[in-house]
Amino acid sequence: SIKTSRGVAQWRPEKCIGEHKLPGGTLTLDLPSMSIKEAAEKGAKTYIIGIANRGGSISTVWITSILEALNNGMDVASGLHQKLADIPEVKETADRLGRQLFDVRHCSRTFDVGTGKKRLGKRLLAVGTDCSVGKMYTCLAIEQELKERGAPTSFCATGQTGILINGTGISVDAVISDFISGAVEAISPATAIDHWTIVEGQGSLFHPSYAGVSLGLLHGSQPDVLIQCLEIGRAHMRGLPHVPQPDLKTCITTNLAAARLTNPEAKLGGISVNSSSVTSAAALDYCKKLALEFDVPCVDPLRHGVTQIVDEILK
Repeated sequence: SIKTSRGVAQWRPEKCIGEHKLPGGTLTLDLPSMSIKEAAEKGAKTYIIGIANRGGSISTVWITSILEALNNGMDVASGLHQKLADIPEVKETADRLGRQLFDVRHCSRTFDVGTGKKRLGKRLLAVGTDCSVGKMYTCLAIEQELKERGAPTSFCATGQTGILINGTGISVDAVISDFISGAVEAISPATAIDHWTIVEGQGSLFHPSYAGVSLGLLHGSQPDVLIQCLEIGRAHMRGLPHVPQPDLKTCITTNLAAARLTNPEAKLGGISVNSSSVTSAAALDYCKKLALEFDVPCVDPLRHGVTQIVDEILK
């Protein structure tokens, strides 16, 4: 659940001064641990609530820290469903001190409904067997690899963590359902024919809670390439112990069928595996097995990099 703060620390380390944990916190981003006051003294400008909890609520336990950050000269950013601006004491303090509250999950833009009309450029979308299996990490790794090769590319953030990393984007799970595909069309528009737009995936078609957002992303992004993401050893859908993980072949087939509504040529370009629960040797064996079974590159981006996947999509 600290994927938001971990994502910012991983992909924008030059912007991170330190980490702040409440008493009893045991997880770390391997950043200097410091109090809010110490962070402000070292030049921190924004206090990011780096949690992505189920339901997206702001705990009352955090309010003291949020107010302390405001009182020490910082703005506050959150990617949760509950708005900072809807908490009276936070809003009053920010207004009184002239601080900014960034509720990045919420967008003031309006969108048209999707059209499915073909547009130029190349688009890649990460899809998952479940939530929190590495879709954003995979996309950012692919974007970085493409840039290092000099290929024209851009990252399209569709969730709160991606927005905080990228500085722009739309959190599609906060868009009214009729307009999700249209919103995704708007933020991944036509480009030069050789330009790759790497679209951050959300949720899973097989997750009862979030499948609607995943489907809107598939239709709106009009992907040329899908990257299937999964985590080794996960027994059930995140937060739903009564719902088992889907069969991988079924998951790939279903995602491709949905993608082909707006791009009949959509294809599988690779498989990305979160292998953190097994040894390096076991991870390599697992990836080799899937690569043979599905005839596409299969890697753990953290352990193996994404060179093979980029080789495949640039063919």
